Amino acid sequence: MSEIRNYDAEFCGNLPIHHINSIQDYGYLLVLDNKTLNIIQVSENLSTITDEAPAQMMNKHLSSFFSRADVENITKLIAGDAKDRIPLNLLFEKEGKQLSFDGLIHIKNDYSLLEIETASKEGRKSFSDVFQEVRQFISAMESGSTLEEVCNVAIKQLRKVSGFDGVRMYQFDANWNGTVIAEDISGALESYLGQTFPASDVPKQARALYLKNPFRLISNRAYQPVRLYPVINPLTNAFIDLSDCNLRGVASVHLEYMQNMNVSASMSIRVLREGKLWGLISCHHIEPNYPNVDMRYIFEWLSVEISNRIAAILDQEDYNQSASRLEKRTAITDFIYGKDDIIEGLLDDENLNILSLFNAGGVVVKIGNRIEYRGDIPDKSEIYNLMLWLEGKGIEKIFSSSHLGELYEEARAYEKTGSGILVIPVDGRSGDYVICFRPEVIRQIKWGGDPEQVINFDKDGKNYHPRNSFKLWLQTVYGQSLHWVQNELEIAESLRNFIFEFRTKQLYN
Repeated sequence: MSEIRNYDAEFCGNLPIHHINSIQDYGYLLVLDNKTLNIIQVSENLSTITDEAPAQMMNKHLSSFFSRADVENITKLIAGDAKDRIPLNLLFEKEGKQLSFDGLIHIKNDYSLLEIETASKEGRKSFSDVFQEVRQFISAMESGSTLEEVCNVAIKQLRKVSGFDGVRMYQFDANWNGTVIAEDISGALESYLGQTFPASDVPKQARALYLKNPFRLISNRAYQPVRLYPVINPLTNAFIDLSDCNLRGVASVHLEYMQNMNVSASMSIRVLREGKLWGLISCHHIEPNYPNVDMRYIFEWLSVEISNRIAAILDQEDYNQSASRLEKRTAITDFIYGKDDIIEGLLDDENLNILSLFNAGGVVVKIGNRIEYRGDIPDKSEIYNLMLWLEGKGIEKIFSSSHLGELYEEARAYEKTGSGILVIPVDGRSGDYVICFRPEVIRQIKWGGDPEQVINFDKDGKNYHPRNSFKLWLQTVYGQSLHWVQNELEIAESLRNFIFEFRTKQLYN
């Protein structure tokens, strides 16, 4: 394969994983009517606690099973401002039996989802212990000054804190493929450092759920799914949306994927930047693993700290590069003023010209009857045809591509010098352009398994399976340049505005 395909598979991306209508068996789920606090749905395993069939529990008040103090607290929460992922402690009371639970409530318009898990005293930590652990983690992370250093420290610290057999950091690219950029594993797990996994491994609807839920725990891939009763939510007359729930059941295709990776437990933690999913931290364990509630809250906290630290590093890098480009852009506009000539101002200085501003290998500037060239460019006949193509497309705004051959067939003939293009239209109607070229950057992608084998269907076309091999699969990519980053496009737009104003003054003075 010589080109990068988009592996964000439509099939995987359309599976309704938030409407799976079952939960994992390490907890219990109750659905409450917000107006009455009557129980309108339960997970069927709740019978093991209440000694009542699911049908018997329907429309009973929450106070039938939990303490008055708990009911009063939940009533206040439903009436309050906080709505999502509110933790609470609960006391189950019935016929002299008392049980303690860790709870999590998600408040919707008409109903609330109440997740409960049996409270365990083992491994519980005081706030001071948790704060000290997190503070040490943050201090270790702050010692890193580059993205690589921060990610490696974070991964090692997370494995130390959690006890998982392996922890990996995945960074998403523009097409949502995830590359392992940091890893700390035991000998029992296979190394995937530097390998890229196709977007279909974390399809779009799964990525959307990470914006609602900071982590995803599957404590045992061999768990027994627990159904909800009744199947349809009586208030919405539909399957209930379990997007927010930690207990949400797992699609069978993902459990098979875990089996193919030879892991029994996994926990994934989001990494956000500017409110968007930047990457994931994936924890794996050979055997089933059930981090207690405290550990999961620590992970949730650390997800925020890791995201903030990575964002700070990347923001500083972006700022430094943006400041450098702005300084060069200012110098170039000064040259144009000084020479009273656009072309000379853009090209004449050998050390500081439009090539250095945009990290380009070559440039063509055509204004009126003048045309000038610098650096490595396609043949002049090819440039003429390219300009005709640009005129035909009516390019009036900044136009860029890092894979010109994909858009313009004739460009495949000069990929070595012009795989990437940045066009600043001076006057598109007259065919006046500044065209910067970037050369081809041949690169090799180390896929974690054949990305073409995302989903394998049985002969009946109904049942499907994930790929069963993660063996290194090499792909060499041709015909693409370095990507044009957003700030480069913004600088190009500001330069276009300056050139337009400068030229207008020249024409009317």
